[in-house]
Amino acid sequence: MGIALILSIITILVRWIFSKRRGAISYDSSDQTALYIRMLDVRVRSQVGFEPERRGSHPYLGVDFRTLHSRAESAGSIPARRIRRLFSFQRHLLSSRLLRGAPHLNPLHILDEDYCGQAKCMLEKVGSWNFDIFLFDRLTNGNSLVFLTFHLLSQYGLIELFQLDMVKVRRFLVLVQEDYHNQNPYHNAVHAADVTQAMHCYLREPKLAQSLTSFDILLGLLAAATHDLDHPGVNQPFLIKTNHYLAALYRNTSVLENHHWRSAVGLLRETELFSHLPAEDSLSIERQLGSLILATDISRQNEYLSRFRTHLDENDLNLGNASHRHFVLQMALKCADICNPCRPWELSKQWSEKVTEEFFHQGDIEKKHKLEISPLCDSEANTIASVQIGFMTYVVEPLFAEWARFSDTRLSQTMLGHLGLNKASWSTMEPEASGSSEDGESDPARASEEPSSRALTQGSPES
Repeated sequence: MGIALILSIITILVRWIFSKRRGAISYDSSDQTALYIRMLDVRVRSQVGFEPERRGSHPYLGVDFRTLHSRAESAGSIPARRIRRLFSFQRHLLSSRLLRGAPHLNPLHILDEDYCGQAKCMLEKVGSWNFDIFLFDRLTNGNSLVFLTFHLLSQYGLIELFQLDMVKVRRFLVLVQEDYHNQNPYHNAVHAADVTQAMHCYLREPKLAQSLTSFDILLGLLAAATHDLDHPGVNQPFLIKTNHYLAALYRNTSVLENHHWRSAVGLLRETELFSHLPAEDSLSIERQLGSLILATDISRQNEYLSRFRTHLDENDLNLGNASHRHFVLQMALKCADICNPCRPWELSKQWSEKVTEEFFHQGDIEKKHKLEISPLCDSEANTIASVQIGFMTYVVEPLFAEWARFSDTRLSQTMLGHLGLNKASWSTMEPEASGSSEDGESDPARASEEPSSRALTQGSPES
């Protein structure tokens, strides 16, 4: 009876808090006018009787994107994951009260024991390339992004150095995690945590560790954690062809990346994380954060890769130069964003299945509403293996080959080794590809497809 009462109180509290929040802030960079986009959690909205707003000219765009990949829940029962979420939120409130010196009435701190156990042990090896983010997410009850990012900020001494309010940091990370759509098979908070962990691995590489400033590291971690914030689970071409309001807002240019950035800025301002800094410093953080996140636009992949290759050919990268360090951070974030094929097979395969599931969901929506099916989103014309082989060949290999030229370390060689093994494993699962290579023939459609088209659709593992 006691636990049921606590859950009821927490449920009411969560509903009230989310009903007060209007979601992330996105604004037009041309006039800096704030535009509040109502993106309340679909579960809370349905519970309090809200209906999704209709936007655009297509009827299905009235459906909140968070319902695209949701699973049906049995009526009359509270799912275990929702209960864990409520306890996690309660833990956040408790920690905030303790940090402020406020007494607590109930000994609910025992709920933190799950994190202090195995999850804490995992964080001792957070710099390992074999780090299993899926296991870590389970051990933290679905709060991998909050705990991992908070741990890294503390480990680098950034909270103390920048005199950050720990309550504000925790609140910011909780809101960031909540603004990811965890109904998305791929673009969710676990992906953001994985990218943040990869970014940490790159920041520890000798060339970067010896030259990056604490400010650079802070930007890198924040950009990794927020780089896909509020991702709707569909790509930019889908938003454009359906006349989505975000496409109109950002004039069909880096639509998702602009929204991720502006949503991150909205949460920074909402939590006042940097309000103690001079105004010009906080604005500089926002601008440079945007520069990093916008670099993940896969449609600009060749632009960044060509510039990186030119620097390496001419051997003129000077990491004592702030602009050069920022460019290297952009390349590091791009690598972290699409590093899944460079992970050990057990991890890489899971990510491949998740991103392809998300593509095929989009294709199913396009079929249902008689829209042109986006490349790689047709489950009848593509397989997981064919999608991954193309992505590795045209997008991942060129980028990581250049990164290895820049940072020729054991980690770089390990990543390239996994990439080769994973590509070979997918090739054995693609009979048509292996059959055509044995016959010395090639598929005309595959041969004629430009790398950029593949990049646009795998797109963010990023668009």
